[in-house]
Amino acid sequence: MEQKVALITGASRGIGKACAQALAQEGFLVAIHYRSQEAAAREVAVGIPGAKIFQADLSQEDSCKELAKNVKEAFGRIDVLINNAGMSIDQLITFAKPSEFDQILDVNLKSVFNLTKAVSRVMIKQKSGRIINVTSVVGHTGNAGQSMYAASKGAITAFTKSIAADLASFGILANCVAPGFIKTDMTDALPAEAQEGILSKVPLKRLGSPEEVASCVRFLASEGSSYITGSTLHVNGGMYTN
Repeated sequence: MEQKVALITGASRGIGKACAQALAQEGFLVAIHYRSQEAAAREVAVGIPGAKIFQADLSQEDSCKELAKNVKEAFGRIDVLINNAGMSIDQLITFAKPSEFDQILDVNLKSVFNLTKAVSRVMIKQKSGRIINVTSVVGHTGNAGQSMYAASKGAITAFTKSIAADLASFGILANCVAPGFIKTDMTDALPAEAQEGILSKVPLKRLGSPEEVASCVRFLASEGSSYITGSTLHVNGGMYTN
């Protein structure tokens, strides 16, 4: 039986890296996407048998098409697409720049549209596939200073519900995983007061780990989730539960 293939965007670090490692443990061949951190991507690939790295600027439509084409040529198939790559520019709406909003939409939202469109063509021919979009708790709750980021992540949730309906008849499932506050290099660098402010919002009183998010992604990529589509799995320590 041919090994299944997972394409993970933004997989050189953080949640994307954890997803690559988790799916490799489940027997997937992994396509590791990166934008600029080639050395980090290569380091991740070294620890995953059969993994390959692919560079692409996901804010560009042609780059998304080329990425899907290159992964298909390298592995022969694409069974799981994990749209994880993203960015944030935090700013009060009064001072937010239209150019910043455009940038966030290009990287966070249009990339998901463009890459999903390209990969779905492959999956439709296979008559199977999983699309897993990594969103955020703030796409559901909002957050002061993050209106642009929250808008992009909220839009991905609505997009995912819609493509789940579009693609169900082809055996393709589409779902979201929405992390809350996750322990990263960025949160480690925050002052103690800021970290306490974050933890005050989390009922479990701790940050999540990339591996905990990856475990949920692994579930949605598995046969155990075969009757789940158009849903969002929240991974936020109790901050938001709808």
